[in-house]
Amino acid sequence: MRIKSVLLVLSAFITFSTGLAHAGPILVQNGNFELSSNGGNKKINGTTAETNGTTLTGWTSTQGTNGSGGYNFLLNGATATTDQSALRLEGTKNGFTGSPTGGNFFASDSQWYPGTLSQLIGGLTVGTSYLLTFDFALAQQAGFSGANYDNYWQVGFGTTTQNSTKLSIPDDGFSGWKSATMAFTATSASEMLSFLARGTAPGAPPFMLLDNVSLNAAQVPEPATWTMLLGGLALIGFMARRRRNVQR
Repeated sequence: MRIKSVLLVLSAFITFSTGLAHAGPILVQNGNFELSSNGGNKKINGTTAETNGTTLTGWTSTQGTNGSGGYNFLLNGATATTDQSALRLEGTKNGFTGSPTGGNFFASDSQWYPGTLSQLIGGLTVGTSYLLTFDFALAQQAGFSGANYDNYWQVGFGTTTQNSTKLSIPDDGFSGWKSATMAFTATSASEMLSFLARGTAPGAPPFMLLDNVSLNAAQVPEPATWTMLLGGLALIGFMARRRRNVQR
């Protein structure tokens, strides 16, 4: 077998083995926001029930100390541009599109009583790096005018915070859906994951949108994989020396 063939086999095996080693449990509950009760696609409940409020399974929405869930909503592509939505995101003017996966998504106004969306994540290993991924976008509420600047998600993981890319849109604009990846290291077996909409808006209510939240341990080869890699490298070295000796 030629050295190139050996390398290809080793590379394929290591990739496969690493993927299997980290097929762990789903750490974020209801990361696509499909599980909810009451109110359907309306304002999300806080610790006190809102009129026609929605309870979002696995998540907590809080704003201040008054028990409100903040100006946060659970929407989908079918209701976000109609009067059935408490938000009525602009649709025909700005090219608004629903969730990349076609279901529900979370929406929060960064300027009007923004509420923090949070979930306690358990089953973590202290010192392990975790990769958080999510989809996000920026849209304007119908019936208002003006541009929106530098809106983003402030993401918390325990005592650490990171910001998503800042999005800006013109009057009646829509940013389109973007994808984000962030790395966090667990300092405890349980950490609070949170999202808070931030930004500036001169008289034009901006809504940050969120969907497809996922958290997984960063893929690091297991000891057995390293052993096979080192063994393969030793085999390649042996074959190279043998080849040189034959050619002399």
